[in-house]
Amino acid sequence: MKYKQVAIIGLGRFGMSLLKELNRMGCDVLAIDSDDNKVNEAADIATHSVQADSMDEQVLKSMGIRNIDIVIVAIGQNVQASILTTITLKELGVKKIVAKAQNLLHGKVLEKVGADLVIYPERDMAVKLAKTLLSHNILDHINLSPQYSIMELIAPKIFVGKSLAEIDVRKKMRVTILAIKREEEIIVALRAGQVINAGDTLVALGKNEDLQRLDDLES
Repeated sequence: MKYKQVAIIGLGRFGMSLLKELNRMGCDVLAIDSDDNKVNEAADIATHSVQADSMDEQVLKSMGIRNIDIVIVAIGQNVQASILTTITLKELGVKKIVAKAQNLLHGKVLEKVGADLVIYPERDMAVKLAKTLLSHNILDHINLSPQYSIMELIAPKIFVGKSLAEIDVRKKMRVTILAIKREEEIIVALRAGQVINAGDTLVALGKNEDLQRLDDLES
């Protein structure tokens, strides 16, 4: 893994969770917030933590923010601060700006003012949770686009003891099995003769409606 330098602006619940995970992955993280208490909370986790006004161009410039690989604007409810911070980062020449949006309108504005990637954590988590709760077998779900997803699901009973060639889901359901998880093992070099065991988890790629048909099979 190539370690990246990342800055997180806004240390609310999302920003702190992201900080902890990036730290665990070995990234150098600069944590920024206007609240001293949040900065102090992040001090033991971040590489550097700074109390600062993220809308102040000179302050950000003095931190060398333009030299950081990715800057994530994770500001919570203050939409104005989120937008103005994104504009400031763009004007400073930051390489990649990721911004958290509260809603679609906020997201559209962030895109217009220079965010390279806009994310909607609450919406995406709600969609993911709803799909998981209403499914028979789904363990995890990743949206690739409005039409396509990757899904982890428990192998249906009718697949157990059969090979990938026999179930032939690519032809019958227009779904591709990318990998099989078997206890602690992940099988990625799949062959047509690979047999599916009871308790296997299938990692499948396809259109959402085709994946739903796969999920509807009896577990």
